[in-house]
Amino acid sequence: MNLKIGRSTQAIGILTLLALVRSSWAVEPSEPKTRQNVVAVREPNVATEISKPDVAATETTVVERLGDEATRALYEIYDYDRTIPLETRLVEKREKEGTIREKVVFRGVQGFLVPAYLEYVVERTGPLPCVLLLHGWSGSKEAFWQDGGYISGGNVRRALLDAGYAVLALDAQIHGDRISQNDFAPVNHFADPALDKTPRKGYFTQREIYIQTTRDYRRAIDYLETRPDIIASRIGMLGYSMGGAQTFLLTGVEQRIKTSVAVCVPADRSKFSPIAPQNFTAGIGDRPFLMIMGTTDEMCSLDQARGLYAFIDSSKKELIFIDGGHRLPPDYVPHAIEWIRKHL
Repeated sequence: MNLKIGRSTQAIGILTLLALVRSSWAVEPSEPKTRQNVVAVREPNVATEISKPDVAATETTVVERLGDEATRALYEIYDYDRTIPLETRLVEKREKEGTIREKVVFRGVQGFLVPAYLEYVVERTGPLPCVLLLHGWSGSKEAFWQDGGYISGGNVRRALLDAGYAVLALDAQIHGDRISQNDFAPVNHFADPALDKTPRKGYFTQREIYIQTTRDYRRAIDYLETRPDIIASRIGMLGYSMGGAQTFLLTGVEQRIKTSVAVCVPADRSKFSPIAPQNFTAGIGDRPFLMIMGTTDEMCSLDQARGLYAFIDSSKKELIFIDGGHRLPPDYVPHAIEWIRKHL
């Protein structure tokens, strides 16, 4: 299914979406879908399971997605007005170890200011392709400038810079520098049992955070298109955990993404969720898409991962399982970089 995203000035309301959603009860696919078979490949200290094409499978009951009409309505929620000025400002620029990192701020969707890091090597012969980096829940863009962190973000960033790419990372809504939008409280509020009789909840729901951040990354691509030192026709992305789910969302609604890597994607069982990754697979089309998942990930079982993967229609897709839970060892990084180098 090839879905095109309109440029409407406002998104269809949630009530309209739900009305369409509830008229689309059929599970897709309604019959067993041809899926990749699984071939075990072992590497030193890494247990990987890599999917190969053209063998039928029948695991289609774990994950469900919306029908065509409801999917089109859902995608409209992620639309935005490109005529709103970006009002981009450079607020910091530093050179270190052969790279330049710029901190920029631009006007995102709904008027929020969005902070971003853009880094590239000093010695370059011309414009560079760029990879978007998306952090996990309760993290920030800083995760890709830290060594030994939960998502091995520093490993990812350095490997991409060494491979000749620029990298750009935003703070998700109410994460990182955007914490002021949540009264300067972390996304996971601390509840003092001595003071708080009722646990404090944030002002933004998970769904609102996902949708806002996805739309802000679309604005980030608009910004990259204004830069002569970036090849805007060669933009890829890599996201981990929440960022992995948002990789499905952004790739599904944004055709300017050329290749994607989604790592440790949390499962969403409800096809009626506006942030369920499976509802965005139709928009991926035939673009290259890599999933890297843990064999014991408590947030996504093996069957759930395979069910999500089965909905990706691209002839250039791959699913790799690495021995580990939701926090993978750095061994996943070379697989991700190899994929990006091959397809971007």
